[in-house]
Amino acid sequence: MNKFKTIFRCQDCGYSAAKWQGRCPECGNWNSFAEEVEREFSKSESKSRILAEFSFEPARLSDAKAAGHASIPTGITELDRVLGGGIIKGQVTLLAGHPGVGKSTLMLELSKSISNGALKDSKILYVSGEESMNQIGARAERLGVKSDNIYVLSETNLAKIMDSFNKIKPGLMILDSIQTVFHPEFISSPGTVGQIRECAMELLKVCKANNTAMFILGHITKEGSLAGPKILEHIVDAVLYFDIEKNNVYRILRSYKNRFGPTSELGIFEMAETGLKSVTDASRILAETAAKPLIGRAFSMIIEGSRPILVEVQALVSPTYYPYPRRMTTGLDLNRAQVLIAAIEKNLRLKFHNADIFVSLQGGLKIKDPGLDLAFCAAVISSAKDIPLEPDWIFMGEMGILAQVSNIPMLGKRLIEADRLGFKKAFIPIIKKDLPQVEAVSPIQTEDLQSLYSKLTQK
Repeated sequence: MNKFKTIFRCQDCGYSAAKWQGRCPECGNWNSFAEEVEREFSKSESKSRILAEFSFEPARLSDAKAAGHASIPTGITELDRVLGGGIIKGQVTLLAGHPGVGKSTLMLELSKSISNGALKDSKILYVSGEESMNQIGARAERLGVKSDNIYVLSETNLAKIMDSFNKIKPGLMILDSIQTVFHPEFISSPGTVGQIRECAMELLKVCKANNTAMFILGHITKEGSLAGPKILEHIVDAVLYFDIEKNNVYRILRSYKNRFGPTSELGIFEMAETGLKSVTDASRILAETAAKPLIGRAFSMIIEGSRPILVEVQALVSPTYYPYPRRMTTGLDLNRAQVLIAAIEKNLRLKFHNADIFVSLQGGLKIKDPGLDLAFCAAVISSAKDIPLEPDWIFMGEMGILAQVSNIPMLGKRLIEADRLGFKKAFIPIIKKDLPQVEAVSPIQTEDLQSLYSKLTQK
């Protein structure tokens, strides 16, 4: 006879307790406990479950081989860039994003590309718990996905999903989404902490045991974090976040965890009528060089992973009518901006006590690259003193708290990209090593804020 027990689990960190608590002792969040009912297993059942778990015998580290860890290209340029070259056999990847951002579309594009390429001799299982077979078929027809190696299953019961997996033996499995799947041995609702944790563990075991790569799609809460316990991020091998920039045209794919590749890469996609298209030349679409000088606009070159990307910093300094002047930033760290504004006030004798300052990073990106500091200061000075900045000027350098300009990583690579995009002047730190040979860009070495100001005001 089945026995059940009632527990209370934190929906944020997964901590369980015998009774309801107002505040979680593990993560400290309030009102995060929810009631769950779990089945109690007998000793024989517990033993069978342990024996069925995925495990290896102890072995020497020197005997452990890296066989099978070669990347399999997906055929999607930007996805391969973020994954570090492609997918790995047995790799479990969590893809999270807001509703409608294009997660399902990207996965169908992946199925199409990889079934015609690296996995053309393997089967692909696409499991959807949110859409019917007709809905999936309609999207596949729109995207031009036609392959006899792609199998589609509309199911939320984990046991039936496992049965289909054992019959098909796919080389790639896609689950859309983990919040809709339920474990039949637990009577709690799908999407709860217990259900997500148990379903993810079962899927992880079967994929690792069969060397099957897997993508798990997850929902995002209104706060922008992954719906469900953080333990889900620890279970999987890679965590990718799919976001949308403000113009609702380009999609940004970031890697926050990757056991087989870098975590600093960024992928950019364009949503077209026929699906998602990789954007390989991100510099030209994220900041378009205007034909005339503008007040309060400065360009800079950032490094995301291994790729340089051109960005545009816009600043607006205007008189305030409030007792406390406002400081607002979009895409930039506000605390860092406060420090840079204070350095400008101190060293250039500019008074911002009666002015609001708004600074925005165009393109929907959120950047922490210190190389943006010089462009930030140039944009603020330009807006405060009504100094137009030429469209072929670019600013690259880190600003210290004492207003000195410091060197930044990969400056040569940034200069080469600026030269390719047609910039004529590059304001950079004073460096002692040789700069790369560039044709059009003239490097202007800048020592501090005073030097920057004098160069901006000279005719």
